[in-house]
Amino acid sequence: MNAVPKILLTALLTSIAASQEEAAVPPVIHVGGDAHKAYILHSPPGETRPPKAGWKLLVVMPGGDGSADFAPFMGRIRANTLDEQWLVAQLIAPVWDAKQAQQLVWPTRRSPWPGMEFTCETLFHDVVADIAREHELDPKYLFTLAWSSSGMLAYTLGLEKESPITGTFIAMSVYKPDLLPSRKAAKGRRFFILHSPGDFIPIAMAEKARDDLQKAKAEVRFATYEGGHGWHGDVYGNLRGGLEWLESQARKAKAPKRSR
Repeated sequence: MNAVPKILLTALLTSIAASQEEAAVPPVIHVGGDAHKAYILHSPPGETRPPKAGWKLLVVMPGGDGSADFAPFMGRIRANTLDEQWLVAQLIAPVWDAKQAQQLVWPTRRSPWPGMEFTCETLFHDVVADIAREHELDPKYLFTLAWSSSGMLAYTLGLEKESPITGTFIAMSVYKPDLLPSRKAAKGRRFFILHSPGDFIPIAMAEKARDDLQKAKAEVRFATYEGGHGWHGDVYGNLRGGLEWLESQARKAKAPKRSR
């Protein structure tokens, strides 16, 4: 299941600590002027100086329709789970036609959509490169965060043969190994998987992902939460716990070679 119905999307957005004061939403950026290659860059508040080693970067592929409407939530993630060394890049899912936007929010090379001009793998790499042109990045800390409709994209990116990603956080997602790259590339890579036993997406899928990745000698942390599909309970605590674990693992590892 790749798309989330509008009623679920609304529930996801309204259930996430909406009472907190919202920061101003940054503008949408288009890579190379391409309207389909869009993202929003969430920075620390004020005039924060760049870290000496470069910015740590969290690239988020939102679930649901993957739209810019998730920007307030991205701002809260940055404010509530990350320190001032982090930038958060929110990818905006490209819309090729109305049917695609409902059925396959994040098309990939192995799960394409007729008429798409590029894959979402290309979108990810082009956005990271665009950010790197303006901001020095620390290659030890390039994480992804995905949930629901974007989970398969995060698995795909994390399993690319020469991936610059150093930590992958996937929540409430399907896992379809036949649509993914070989798990051989997972060796030594780090995945945090979060799933609710009450999700309509069977938790057996998340457990299968955990088992496959561990068999391939990846570092995997698996966690659950109550409430079913969506962000429920201690949302920022769950996010913070996963991101802090990924950060602790990345801290111990050597920086990857830049592949692009």
